[in-house]
Amino acid sequence: MAPLSLTLYRAATGLLTPFTPGILRGRARKGKEDPTRLRERLGYPSAPRPDGPLAWLHGASVGETVSLLPVVERLRRERPDIAVLVTSGTTTSADLLARRLPAGAVHQYLPVDTPAASRRFLDHWRPDLAMFVESELWPNLLLGARARGAKLALVSARMTEDSARGWTRFPGLARTVLSAFDLILPQDVRTGIRLKDLGALVDGYANLKLVGEALPADKAELTRLRAAAGDRLIVTAASTHPGEDPLIAAAVEATGRYPLLVIVPRHPARGPKLATDLRAQNRIIALRSAGEPLTAETDIYIADTLGELGLFFRLGDIAVMGGSFLPDIGGHNPLEAARLGRPVVFGDHYANWIDIYGAMGAGGVRCEDEDQLIGALNRLLADPDARLRMGLAAKQVAEQESGVLDRLWAQLEPLLP
Repeated sequence: MAPLSLTLYRAATGLLTPFTPGILRGRARKGKEDPTRLRERLGYPSAPRPDGPLAWLHGASVGETVSLLPVVERLRRERPDIAVLVTSGTTTSADLLARRLPAGAVHQYLPVDTPAASRRFLDHWRPDLAMFVESELWPNLLLGARARGAKLALVSARMTEDSARGWTRFPGLARTVLSAFDLILPQDVRTGIRLKDLGALVDGYANLKLVGEALPADKAELTRLRAAAGDRLIVTAASTHPGEDPLIAAAVEATGRYPLLVIVPRHPARGPKLATDLRAQNRIIALRSAGEPLTAETDIYIADTLGELGLFFRLGDIAVMGGSFLPDIGGHNPLEAARLGRPVVFGDHYANWIDIYGAMGAGGVRCEDEDQLIGALNRLLADPDARLRMGLAAKQVAEQESGVLDRLWAQLEPLLP
């Protein structure tokens, strides 16, 4: 018998159904939805279902979907008889997947979790396996897939203390959803404890964000940009958020060594406003999305594009990780810079990556305030041997995590049709 909380959830999401199209249109006007693909969010497919068995993999946004790519590639290589459907919830992740999904994999937007939308989606795609990563748990979709015979896996699961506290208000719903999974692999011990407290059976640990090769880059473009930058050292500030850019720019300027600062904003749409704000501080700015050239006079190059982080980590001599200098963001993946042998400089707020930043050791520098950031940049800009030592140490940390995918595959393979 379904718990009362599940019954109430289904009733509440059912009542939302008439309002969902209007809500989605409003989000589209704000740039938060793709207006040409809103029907996918209502469960209407925009592609035919391939014949044969199908594995459905879901990641909410860019970070989660990038972490899925090694699994998708392994699936296509080891089991080409299984079609792959990848869903995500943001326009930026859809743009990235359009470029990086291998042949034989289809992308769709995840439908909203109303009974009608989830039913349309599942009736069309009929997945044999549904694998969700990180923190998204949608009861109608997950339990509907289970009722249709799909195996369920929750992989690289992450649950914050606040999320766990929210689920404890609905213990019956939490137990029902979590007990539907055939495989649960949290990404860290803290999440494992929280899931167990909610009634989950934890089968081990796997963090997909530790998996992967070095990010790709266009070699010809890298050569061109290096020539344009001249002999200046380069600081790459990656995945920055509003409020971090001026702090990092001021710190770079305060070193007095005049390196080129490359800013790669977490959300590329911020690029034009960011350029306007920094120009107002009398800095010479070049905006990549506008085709503005990098020259010897450029102070800051704003790389407001998707899928080029590998290019700009390679271009830079030092990586400064955004998302770690302001509270309530939790940091971003430092291994993408570490795999390329770049010393990693980061702030004091990295709760989402506490184990990895804690393991950086000699490969990273933690900065509690702007003065420490200035000092760290000054030392690294002045000392090429220190940059080399830190970069090698960071790369060693990244290489230690290379076995995660093999361990995951060994546990996932029995669930495949």
